[in-house]
Formats: sequence, structure tokens, C-alpha cells
Amino acid sequence: MAKRYGLVIDLERCTGCQTCIIACKMENNLEVGSGIRVETVGGPSRDTPEGTYPNLRMHYLPIPCMHCDEPPCLPSCPTEAIYKRQDGVVLVDEEKCNGCRECLETCPYDVLVYYPEKNKVWKCTLCAHRLDQELQPFCVLCCEMEAMFCGDLGDLSSQVSKLMDQKNAFTLKPEFGAKPAIYYCPPKPRQE
Repeated sequence: MAKRYGLVIDLERCTGCQTCIIACKMENNLEVGSGIRVETVGGPSRDTPEGTYPNLRMHYLPIPCMHCDEPPCLPSCPTEAIYKRQDGVVLVDEEKCNGCRECLETCPYDVLVYYPEKNKVWKCTLCAHRLDQELQPFCVLCCEMEAMFCGDLGDLSSQVSKLMDQKNAFTLKPEFGAKPAIYYCPPKPRQE
């Protein structure tokens, strides 16, 4: 059975430090943009929690490409620049991309980035070049809080599969039927 790479992100551990954003920029030589963004959940803005002391609530949500099993961006690409590898990693072939941006409209996660100076679309590659060398994605390697885990989602004995099971991991926007390969372990509810 082929591997099915994915991430598990533990939202209890994520502090919103944005190291994953910097790691992505460094690994991919990006001057602007990143293959991942970090959103604040539970407050009106970053570092502004919801509620009143001592019952404050807030967590951070790293959002890379979801490397969907049924990627909505793939059939929307008229040049077939978007493709999925056997291991589940979804990539953009920049040679085939004509910059039409159709894929940006169909991605429910808003993770594709258009670079006007190149007239190309780019996104998180799950560091496929590193996975091919049996290395972890750079964002996972650099996560100071050890909140990100990468592995074979199909291997029930893998660390990611065990975390998904133990922590009741969930995916974002399941109603779109894209079957994302990025799972989140929910933060613990605060005691009121």
C-alpha cells in the first residue's frame, strides 16, 4: 500500500510563534509569502483572547495546503499544472502554470498563492523534496513547541495515526468533501 503523507498539528501545543512561516520561507527561498499561515482563533485579533480573566480563550491555527485526497484545485486547473503524487502530496508544476488563478477560486482553504511578478501560483509542497530523502518537512523540524508531526496517515502504527486517534483529531471544512491530509488535535477546553 502506498504511503499517504499528512500532518497532525496539536493546537494545544501551538503558541502562534510563526516559526513554521519563517521555516517555509527559508526552505523555499521565498522573498514574499509563505506556504503556511497562522490564524488566531477565539479572539478579535492576534494576542487578544476572548472572554474575561481568568476565563480567557484563544488558540492558533496553522494552515498549510491540506494535500487533499480529492483536491478541488486539481480539476479546476486548465493546464493540468496541479497534480497529486502517489504519496498524496499535491504539487503545482510551475512550467505548466499559466497564472490563470482558477485554482485560487476553488480552494476552500485559501492556501494557494499567486505571484504576479512570475505570473505563477505556488503553495505548500509538504517539502516533497525532503520527504523524498526521508526527512521531515522543514516546518515540522523547526517547530519549537513540537506541535507539528508528519507521517504516513495510512500506517496505523505511525505517530501521526496514533495522535489522530488518541486526541480525536479533526480536519477543517469536511463539508467540502476534499478529504484533507492535515489533521488538528483540538485544544483542551478551558475550565469555567
